[in-house]
Amino acid sequence: MLASASPRRAALLAAAGVDCEVVPADVDERALPGESADGHVSRLALAKAAAVAAHRKGQLVLGADTVVVVDGAILGKPADDRDAIAMLERLSGRAHDVLTGVCLFAAGPVRQSVERSRVTFARLSPDEIAWYVASGEPRDKAGAYAIQGLGSRFVTGVEGSYCNVVGLPVSTVYAWLRELQG
Repeated sequence: MLASASPRRAALLAAAGVDCEVVPADVDERALPGESADGHVSRLALAKAAAVAAHRKGQLVLGADTVVVVDGAILGKPADDRDAIAMLERLSGRAHDVLTGVCLFAAGPVRQSVERSRVTFARLSPDEIAWYVASGEPRDKAGAYAIQGLGSRFVTGVEGSYCNVVGLPVSTVYAWLRELQG
């Protein structure tokens, strides 16, 4: 069971041959005062998995949360187009980290991890940013971009898991599922 409303996470699991039911968790995703990015995604992944697991006893439940981090600041989903423009201006011409917290409720101990990938952006012109924001794609994406969509044209490099940047470190989840199978 996937405790996430993200169609991208469900698609990543499906592409890897993992069948799952999608059951979005209703969790406040705002960062707590003084919370680190690692702590934030870890807490939210656990909260999402726990919220769904509470109603689905004995079933595998996977929770996840992804943020973009630049200069120590967490960039979640933009509040509006103006916020998306500010985020893209901040990412332009430099590298940033993408963190995904994942949590699996299953038989035995809860499994948790925070995965990190590093993404480098090309320098973006104001016209490119305006065009991209007008496309609507940045609206519900951490850091205001989708590496698997139109935003891919701005990415000049990725260190680490590409899937993690999309929103789910599939290899980590698969390793956990393999452990459970014995």
